[in-house]
Amino acid sequence: MTGNNPDISTSLSSGLNGLLVDKSLGKSTEKEVEESFQVVEFLLGQDHFAIDLFDVKEVVEYARITKLPNSPVYIKGIIDLRGEVTTIIDLKQQLAITSKNKISDDETRIIVLDDRITNSKIGIMVDDVLTVSTYNASHVDETATLGDESSHLLGIIKKKNRDKDKESTELVIWLDIKTLLRDMNQIK
Repeated sequence: MTGNNPDISTSLSSGLNGLLVDKSLGKSTEKEVEESFQVVEFLLGQDHFAIDLFDVKEVVEYARITKLPNSPVYIKGIIDLRGEVTTIIDLKQQLAITSKNKISDDETRIIVLDDRITNSKIGIMVDDVLTVSTYNASHVDETATLGDESSHLLGIIKKKNRDKDKESTELVIWLDIKTLLRDMNQIK
């Protein structure tokens, strides 16, 4: 923190546990430093979902999927992704999400997951990928996950939207993709 006023750089100092202490007022007022996180937001049916950005390797357009015989219903099949066989999981099927508007497989996207969290190359099929967003912990309501260690939900993100003079809150379901994959025996 540099600039024309040398007192600014020395008026804030790091306190304990990530707190900032303002020394310029003579009293110590503490502000909590909020941790932020990044997610990839996507659609399944009409609903908005998100997973941690660092669990994602890449997003690819739909590729022809080869069906596997005698596989669970949530396994859509496999694709050849740049010479590597990648298993595709139908997330709508696994989460029992139904949609009034059926979209064709050609219009879907595949979120390829990071190899560090999976036993093999895995992609999840979603209706559309919307954006990568950064949120603070204050945007998350974790009451949906309280007391359930096996829950595949990390929380509900309250996303503020402004449209002209109206402000609304959109709810984004934040999935714990690692727990979801573990439940499907697809993770280390």
